[in-house]
Amino acid sequence: MEVVWGDCVEWLRANREKRIHLTFLDPPFRQGKNYRYFNDNMPEWEYWKWIEEILSLIHDITVKGGAIYFMHREKNTEFVLRALRESGWNFKNLIIWKKKTSAVPYPYFSKQYQIIAFAVKGERARVFNKLRVDAPPPPEYKYTRKNGIFVTDVWDDIRELTSGYFAGEEALRDAKGNRIHTQQTPIALLLRIILASSLPNDTILDPFAGTGTTLVVAKQLKRNAIGIEIDPEYVELIKWRLSNLRAADNIMRYYDYYRFTENLEKIWPVERRFSQKTLEENV
Repeated sequence: MEVVWGDCVEWLRANREKRIHLTFLDPPFRQGKNYRYFNDNMPEWEYWKWIEEILSLIHDITVKGGAIYFMHREKNTEFVLRALRESGWNFKNLIIWKKKTSAVPYPYFSKQYQIIAFAVKGERARVFNKLRVDAPPPPEYKYTRKNGIFVTDVWDDIRELTSGYFAGEEALRDAKGNRIHTQQTPIALLLRIILASSLPNDTILDPFAGTGTTLVVAKQLKRNAIGIEIDPEYVELIKWRLSNLRAADNIMRYYDYYRFTENLEKIWPVERRFSQKTLEENV
């Protein structure tokens, strides 16, 4: 695992020899948030120019067929797809990550999802593992599915880490119990992305590493990972998190959920299996 303290644009410009297989891109959304080391009030044109440069630089160091998952606000879907196209990526899917909670409905319908644009370098993905999950059937279905279902482009089975009840034990907190990072990405989200679009020993890139969820999951799945983070406090947090695997970060609690995936043993190397009961007792 490589944890880099610095600006991702500067790192990408200086590391043109790197070979990346998969990138998870979750940048600041230009919402005027008070980040310690980033201006979240950029003019719209400047912000998207900056995003395009990042996408282009990542594209340059991505292997043929390598993938990117670019997460953003639903209202910016047009800009996301345009930025991917202009920087050379080949768009494949628009994933809807449906949240368990929703925003206040002002002034129109309330918002309950984020988009994740899946794209590849070139015409075809070098890796795409068709995941099957043991999802419960909808109420109107008469029979359960004996072999699970394929994961679709609507992800409504991954809980976000909101500030209230849904944050649970996974949310990182300080000594006073306050959330360290209110936008912390859930383990389950990165687990699905890395399982779908990489293989063991591949290299995963996260240019806005935050609390390091991408690296925590990649390490457990026997992938290499590079996380770039501009906030030095988060850099230290990532290093701590990688050295101290918490029960709440243990991906094995999701293994049974993916057990119907045909090539699961190949893409998810397991040294020791835990029972679901044991994992739940330790979360």
